[in-house]
Amino acid sequence: MNPIEYFYAGYSGYAYLGSRRFMEIANAAGRAIRHRPFDLRYLLDHNGSQPFDERSEAYGAYHFVRQIERWSEYRNMPVARLNPTYHGNTIDPSNKMLIAAVELGHNIDELSCIMMEQHWRYDVDLADLSALQEIARLAGLDPAPLMERLDADSVQATYDANTAEAVKMGLLGSPTYIVDGDMVYGQDHLSFVERALEKPFTLCIPN
Repeated sequence: MNPIEYFYAGYSGYAYLGSRRFMEIANAAGRAIRHRPFDLRYLLDHNGSQPFDERSEAYGAYHFVRQIERWSEYRNMPVARLNPTYHGNTIDPSNKMLIAAVELGHNIDELSCIMMEQHWRYDVDLADLSALQEIARLAGLDPAPLMERLDADSVQATYDANTAEAVKMGLLGSPTYIVDGDMVYGQDHLSFVERALEKPFTLCIPN
């Protein structure tokens, strides 16, 4: 069976809120997950999205306040701050650590969940290399080999390829799940992922 393609950024709030439920769905279906960390900020600058600072206050209040509050409670995924203290810092080291772990042969399902939890539940700075090392330890991994590979050419190449693929496929944001070629955007649509794993969607309505 094909793995589920999982496009996300390690600091993504909505990826965090759906992370544990997504793992449950994938495990129940017996599907592996192919992690595809990518540069979300680059995608949003190149996919036609309206810049955040140009969106209305009403949009921000609903999508980035009330929706996060509701999903946090609904999925029992605690959030310390609606706008984490270090959320504006570089997102590259955390994404590249995930890729480095994959290159070293690790299953990073737990690492990715812990990384997002540390940022959103405990307000940890994912640009802080010492914090990333502690995250690796929490996931049961030796941080030293991961840190050594952060700047490896192969890691950067994979990061760039994931980002380019996200742009090429027209992804809307993080998280995005690809089930046997069928794209599902947003953790609020994980029920579609679950259904697609049980029975693929086939209906195509003509324009």
